[in-house]
Amino acid sequence: MDQHEILQHRAATKGAAETIHFNNAGSSLPPDIVLDTVIDYLREEALKGGYETEARHTQQLEQVYASIARLINAGTDEVAIVENASTAWHLAFNGIDFKKDDEVITSEMEYVTNLIGFLNIQKLHGIRIKVVPNDAEGNFDLVALEQAISPRTRLLAITHIPSTAGNILPVAEIGRIARSHGILYLLDACQSAGQLPLDVEAIGCDMLSVTGRKYLRAPRGTGFLYVRKEVQDRLKLLFLDGHSIAWVGENDFKVRDNARRFELYEKNRALVLGLGTAIDYALDIGLDKIARRIQQLATQLRTKLKGINGVTVNDHGQHLSGIVTFSVEGITAAAVKAALAEKKINVSVGNAVSTLVYMNRHHLTSVVRSSVHYYNTEEELDSLCAALAAMAS
Repeated sequence: MDQHEILQHRAATKGAAETIHFNNAGSSLPPDIVLDTVIDYLREEALKGGYETEARHTQQLEQVYASIARLINAGTDEVAIVENASTAWHLAFNGIDFKKDDEVITSEMEYVTNLIGFLNIQKLHGIRIKVVPNDAEGNFDLVALEQAISPRTRLLAITHIPSTAGNILPVAEIGRIARSHGILYLLDACQSAGQLPLDVEAIGCDMLSVTGRKYLRAPRGTGFLYVRKEVQDRLKLLFLDGHSIAWVGENDFKVRDNARRFELYEKNRALVLGLGTAIDYALDIGLDKIARRIQQLATQLRTKLKGINGVTVNDHGQHLSGIVTFSVEGITAAAVKAALAEKKINVSVGNAVSTLVYMNRHHLTSVVRSSVHYYNTEEELDSLCAALAAMAS
């Protein structure tokens, strides 16, 4: 991505002129076209009526499924649009008919929402949770994963990129292991969608959960669930409405034969169109190009941070993402965030609860999380580092 392209994308993002935004792992600044899509639809609803506006936009709303399918190399019949990644993840995870002593294998990088899901089913059904620790270099241990699998293993549940650490897990290699053992594989891709190319066929996952607001640059309140066609009938449905079914009689009903069985009818159509617009925007740029730009910026930032006395970069592992975590000696993460906010620099705080097993094992209570995107600039990296150097001196 050359300088001209970067300036074009910044010019098409009003927020880029207002603030230095390094909280893309929380919620990215949307392109103006996404904002306009949502506002225009809401304005039309207010003038013409909600159902009437939906009817006029049927084709565009259908196209969102095609855009999602193209993003992850799936079929449109394998995609359900929901409100966020947590909803998507729980629809998949809680759709599994767990029995007592079934095993779920995860990593030390798993997100808090998913950990809560494990613990809840453990309380309800007596499942067992196995955590595969990272190796000494901070990489997910594939050998340890193989050793952890037993005849009782029901599910591999993995977060692609963790919330409060920079590593990228080897999801395709994990997928090959899952397939070789015939084990269901659920991937949380909320931080990787929009940051890395995603191919569910190459990854080999059976289910994948995504949010729109992070690296996809879509509105908050958007997300989607992928469920492989061959797996859909193996998942129980947590709730149903008239949208979820193919037909209903007085004494029976039949669910849809696609992933829309996991949806409910009522959702914000303006946000759905915003999600589709954001995905199309990313696809037009190219995910390979986006990934290279993010990697370039993240590598530069880690190098610059390591040169500042009193700043410690906390990321470890062979493959690192655009999420850069660090600590400033003698200053809490919350205080660092507040001081940077006064300079119109947005970062976030990664608290231990977000990635509890990892943070506890590394004796971290909180970290500063600076997450870069392709529309960020090298000058913005310098502004962040100058502010941190002044703070740490």
